[in-house]
Amino acid sequence: MLYLKFESDFPLHPSASEPGPAAFSDPARSPGYDRKGMPRPTGRNTGGQHDGPKSGKPEQKDNKESHMKRFTLCATLMAALLLGGCRSQKATVSGRFVGSDAEEIYLEQITPLSQAVIDTARLDEAGNYRFRLENAAETPTLYNLLCNGVRIPMLIAGGDRLTVGAVGSPIRNYTVEGSEETELLRQFYQAYVIGAQQLEEIARQFARTGLTDEERNALAKSYTAEYYRIRREQLRFIIEHKSSLAAVYALYQRLPGDTHLFNGDSDVVYYRTVADAIEERYPKTPYLQPLLGEIARMDARISLTSQVSETGYPDLDLTDIYGKKVRLSSLAGKVVLLDFWSAELGNSNTLNAELKETYAKYAGAPTPFEVYQVALDTSKPAWISAVQEQQLPWISVSDLRGRASSVVGLYNLEKLPANFLIDKQGNIVAKDIYGKSLEQKLDQLTK
Repeated sequence: MLYLKFESDFPLHPSASEPGPAAFSDPARSPGYDRKGMPRPTGRNTGGQHDGPKSGKPEQKDNKESHMKRFTLCATLMAALLLGGCRSQKATVSGRFVGSDAEEIYLEQITPLSQAVIDTARLDEAGNYRFRLENAAETPTLYNLLCNGVRIPMLIAGGDRLTVGAVGSPIRNYTVEGSEETELLRQFYQAYVIGAQQLEEIARQFARTGLTDEERNALAKSYTAEYYRIRREQLRFIIEHKSSLAAVYALYQRLPGDTHLFNGDSDVVYYRTVADAIEERYPKTPYLQPLLGEIARMDARISLTSQVSETGYPDLDLTDIYGKKVRLSSLAGKVVLLDFWSAELGNSNTLNAELKETYAKYAGAPTPFEVYQVALDTSKPAWISAVQEQQLPWISVSDLRGRASSVVGLYNLEKLPANFLIDKQGNIVAKDIYGKSLEQKLDQLTK
């Protein structure tokens, strides 16, 4: 919220020293205005010339009235700025579905971490419905309307008054008013779903028995043409609307059987284009960090082959608790336990205690043993506090990007904790090895 401070060289009336909203909205209650909201006479003529005071007292009264009008103007400006700078947290979604036999419609919220139905509304006899969101986010958030098993995606922010309705088929015919982002999303979604349905219809025809080779070839050609048309339109939409959250939605849509957007990890160019534009337009959106994490994983996979060929394992160069960069490959010639954990999760404390005993046991081994422990955390204080409180004696590093860290993709991490044991030749010889199994392996490798 924007706050303005007015410094005055004149005494304020007690009721005006802390003006409330009514004082801003009702000029009849402001100094210098009459009950009809018209300016009161000030003792000045209308010809632009001042007649001058007849005595000292009238001049003093005139100056006070001038000061009060200045205050009223400042207060009015402050009210306008406050009203303009504060976006309502409330939002509504309403509309009408005609031709549907549904009795209820559901509102589903989608965040990077969850997907859940948050409200239900009954359709009246005419098909009308209404939802009210009391705490809508400042930046658009993804929601779905669920009607008869059909999902209609929407991007809603605080202050939006969204109207979504359809006559007949919801997917093919629904319309949107009141949200630029949701209208963009409709343009992409309707065309994409209709295209996907067309592919399904061609595939259904292709599966029929008794088709001639000519008919099969024609259907296969039609399928291929429609498939690539949909993909081209998808990429065109993403590039043309790169600064919209509708483009983020489009990035993650896949046709049946597809794993990648277009061409594997080289798709990173599209992800980065959208991420750069979104970071500028919606820097606070919760959908940005997962997008940046996906880019980091793609970059990591692209460079993985060259890194493995040089060291036998993906090399890392991360910062320790003192701010110093420590490269994993700098430990070449030692037996290294590459360990991944999270101080924030708190599920590695017992394993760390056991590992401290193992670390001390092999401190004087003929072949040196070292632990390179990577924290997948986002809070530097939480990470450093855990390292210091547990008195971890080995190398502790982190890039403080949590699950968005590139190391997640480099080592294909699916859970925490996790580890990899690397021998002195630089080969990964074991994975997720702990306790007695780890010590038995170290007996062999540290001789």
